[in-house]
Amino acid sequence: MLTLGHNSDMISWLFLVVTLVGAWFTFNAYLPVRARGPLIGGSFFAGWLTSELSIHHFAWQVAATLGFVAFGALEAWPGWLGLLVTLASWAGLYGLAVQASRSAPALEHALEQGLGEAYRSEIPAEVWPSLEQPLRPGRRLVPFLMLDPDVKRIGGISYAPEHGFRGELDIYVPKSGARNAPVLFQIHGGGWTISQKGHQALPLMLQLARAGWVCVAANYRLSPKATWPDHLVDLKRALGWIRENIAEYGGDPDTVAVTGGSAGGHLSAMMALTANDPEYQPGFEDVDTSVTAAVPFYGVYDFSDAYGLHLHDGMPLFLENLVMKSSLETHREEWQKASPMHRITPDAPPFFVIHGTHDSLTPIEEARHFVELMRKTSQQPVCFAEIPGAQHAFETFYSLRTEHVVRGVERFLAWIVARKKAQAPSPSEVNTTITT
Repeated sequence: MLTLGHNSDMISWLFLVVTLVGAWFTFNAYLPVRARGPLIGGSFFAGWLTSELSIHHFAWQVAATLGFVAFGALEAWPGWLGLLVTLASWAGLYGLAVQASRSAPALEHALEQGLGEAYRSEIPAEVWPSLEQPLRPGRRLVPFLMLDPDVKRIGGISYAPEHGFRGELDIYVPKSGARNAPVLFQIHGGGWTISQKGHQALPLMLQLARAGWVCVAANYRLSPKATWPDHLVDLKRALGWIRENIAEYGGDPDTVAVTGGSAGGHLSAMMALTANDPEYQPGFEDVDTSVTAAVPFYGVYDFSDAYGLHLHDGMPLFLENLVMKSSLETHREEWQKASPMHRITPDAPPFFVIHGTHDSLTPIEEARHFVELMRKTSQQPVCFAEIPGAQHAFETFYSLRTEHVVRGVERFLAWIVARKKAQAPSPSEVNTTITT
């Protein structure tokens, strides 16, 4: 039978182990594993959840600490060491919250640099009356609750019946209704192999729909069953469906911005940079597949790694075996045709590229180079926000950082819509043109 002293020693050691685990979560959020190997997946998930949910991590660590102390964890020296470790972890978690708050000035700097310091004054209230209103309170307390009483979801609409579920899309509209509203076309990520339309970007879509937009999230065929460019062809078909049908749901078919994260970031950039390319529109070559603007999140911009910016050789091997199903060495031109980095033209639409500084799955270095090339070539504004401390997939649920990024994207899209309205001919000009 264990004595009280033995029980205290055991609890003290257990407390130390638990505090070391908690401290590792905090440390990993600052320095995630970026090299290829068995640790990269666990490091990503741990860093992602810790950096976005630092307050929640603090809460469980406080609860665990109080519980261990109540059971005598401080009656032996390992418990005191554990207490020092957990205090250091709490300081780190506070630092993560501070880091997340720095997303707001980072986004504002990106918008001022890309659109001009006076860009806010160019957005009239009638274009976006809710621009300065706060997001719904309490979102960060229940970060995975993706519901909004002011938004209606219309799900399971088929744009490519022959593909079943993979050929369906969902529409998010204001419950109060919409009329001639701008449209956001959301493309999910998942490495071109997993996920679906209802899993990503819901904080952004719900907020935009609440603000009066119509949002569309589409599925597409996935690899390994699908081979590039099947994914892009499907999404262009979905955009064709939007052009033809979105007015029935209150959307403006002539104002469509495209967005997506990770593989969706790659695909949204490709959508913007290959507008009306008949190679990707077999059987519907005459459909207008141009977009008004693009907002890719933490995307992959160069399959071929022509500039040596990949973190390791895992991405080319993955693409070769599952997505491209061809060798980079023998089909380099095809791989570069599939890469936004190599499809930049002067007539690209406005871009807002968003990437986390701590992304361990897609390198921010590639995003930086993509933006550099875009700014040298494109005749339209190119904004680039490096989000301090953000991991991959950081905005898929509610957090302080997500709220800042959603509001930043709102301001960018509001400016895009305002400029489009300002450039549109007045009714008198249209009548004059028709008469002439």
